[in-house]
Amino acid sequence: MTGPIVRRGAALGLGAVWWWAAVRLAVAPDAGVLEGAVVAGGWGLSLLPVHCVAKSRAVGAVAAGRWGAAWRGKRGPGEVEEKVS
Repeated sequence: MTGPIVRRGAALGLGAVWWWAAVRLAVAPDAGVLEGAVVAGGWGLSLLPVHCVAKSRAVGAVAAGRWGAAWRGKRGPGEVEEKVS
């Protein structure tokens, strides 16, 4: 029960800090690097959930171990080795 409350509280608190920094950056003439870093960092984090998905739900995800087997030169079932003349 406390997990969702803590997450929502953290999201609300961090959102309030981001809005404070964004408004201060836009309005205050003495806003500086700290406000810019907070705004840029919050904006960058807001993009993260849009572009990330669990591997099990990803369309076209490569099976675990496939790249390692390819690197070691092992062939999967049904693959034919090409001969170079």
